[in-house]
Amino acid sequence: MRAIAACILLLLLSGGFAEARKPRCTLRAHVEANANDGPVFSSQLRSPTTGRQVTIAKVPTISELDVVGFRAYPAANGTYGVLFQLNDHGKLALDTLSVERRGSSLFVFVNGRFVDELQIDRRVSDGKLYIAAGLTPQDVELMKKDWAPKAGRKPAGDR
Repeated sequence: MRAIAACILLLLLSGGFAEARKPRCTLRAHVEANANDGPVFSSQLRSPTTGRQVTIAKVPTISELDVVGFRAYPAANGTYGVLFQLNDHGKLALDTLSVERRGSSLFVFVNGRFVDELQIDRRVSDGKLYIAAGLTPQDVELMKKDWAPKAGRKPAGDR
C-alpha cells in the first residue's frame, strides 16, 4: 500500500515539471507542399505576399523549439526584422529543405500570424533564418522572454 501511495505522489509531483516551461513566442516555418497531398497533410491558403493560392505542409519544418537565439532590428516600414539562430536540429532541417525544396517557398508564421514568404533559391547551411520585416514590438518582447538575444549589436528593443 505504501508503494502505491509513493508512486501516486511521485506522479503528481512530476506532472508539474512537465509543464514548467512553455514557449511564449511561437515560430512556425511551413514549406510549400504538393496540392495532391490531400487535406490530412496539407492546407490551402492565399499567399498574402503574392496573392496566389498555395498549398503548405501542415507540419512545420522549423518551429520555436529549434531556435536558440535571435537578433532583432528595425525595418524600413516601421516593423521589425529578425535573424534567428537555430540549434542543430533546426540547422539540419533548414539545410535539408534548402536543398530538397529549391524553387519553392517557405511560409513563416510568428505567434500564429503570417509574417513572410521566403523563396528557396540557394542552400542555407549556416543555421540562420532571416525575416526581413513584419514583426511587432510585442513579438520582439516575447522573443526576449524565450530566447537570448545574440551577442554583438544590441537588440532593437534596447536602443
